Amino acid sequence: MAKRISIGTWAYAIGPYEDSPIPFPEVVQKLSELGFDGLALGGFGVHPNPDALTTKEQRAEVRDLWESRGMGCSGLAADLWSEKLITAPTPDSYLATFRKIVQFCKDLGIEVIRVDTTEPPGTLGQIPGEEPAETVIDYDVALKRVADTWKQCSQEAADAGPRVAWEFEPGFAFNKPSEIFRILDGVNDDNFTIMFDTCHANMVAVHGARQVGKKETLPGGIKELARKLKGRIGRLHLIDSDGTLHNNETSTHPPFGLGELDFDDIMPVIVDAGCPDDWWTIDLCFWPDAWQATAQCKKAIDEMAAKFA
Repeated sequence: MAKRISIGTWAYAIGPYEDSPIPFPEVVQKLSELGFDGLALGGFGVHPNPDALTTKEQRAEVRDLWESRGMGCSGLAADLWSEKLITAPTPDSYLATFRKIVQFCKDLGIEVIRVDTTEPPGTLGQIPGEEPAETVIDYDVALKRVADTWKQCSQEAADAGPRVAWEFEPGFAFNKPSEIFRILDGVNDDNFTIMFDTCHANMVAVHGARQVGKKETLPGGIKELARKLKGRIGRLHLIDSDGTLHNNETSTHPPFGLGELDFDDIMPVIVDAGCPDDWWTIDLCFWPDAWQATAQCKKAIDEMAAKFA
């Protein structure tokens, strides 16, 4: 199956770009010139988001920015980080924000909503080498809160159209391989899947980064994790990994060729694990030269698609 290629626009608006984000129309124009089939929208900050675009007319105008160039929007990285998914005693606030995001996706024709657990892994207990978290929640209570809330989110999103994809990563709670499956089994809904980011998969399955208690990795690394997730992956994020953390929080996302991943080795397994659509998304989150690295990454992923798709 031929692949449509997108890239996360958050790379141009946060981290090194926080003080001088690339204007969204300029982002769309450059991605179009580079031959991207679409973009993955970082729906927060100065880029289009539910709070900045409150009317259907505003949303239609932004949607036209990419559709007028023959591009699509592969997904939304939703701003749920102000919500407490684990430590809040009720999910009411999280659900209210999520519903606002679902409507935003409907208006912009976005089919996938990215979520994470919003709170650091230390919320579940002590991480070796780190200071204890201010608030620690009983593991089973935390697991049930996350699973129950996401099950409701998944069902409500399904009624409206979008799929929900959880991006596991070292920066947020439930980042051990076994925990990925505990959450999946707890949600147990066809509209809830995994966002498989090769960089995060490396840091979770190979390096066991920022895990509570005893470190847990997989002997087969990324390939073993992909095999175990066969049929449960809802979106692919492809980028290299150098085995380090950005600001000791989440995975460093270096451009292709600047890390340790052997894509010739891992891609056949990842492709075999399946995905319900034809989008492949580049993620340069927090990379200091993301704007300049975009063209090189597009060339590399095009070559990858020609080889493995």
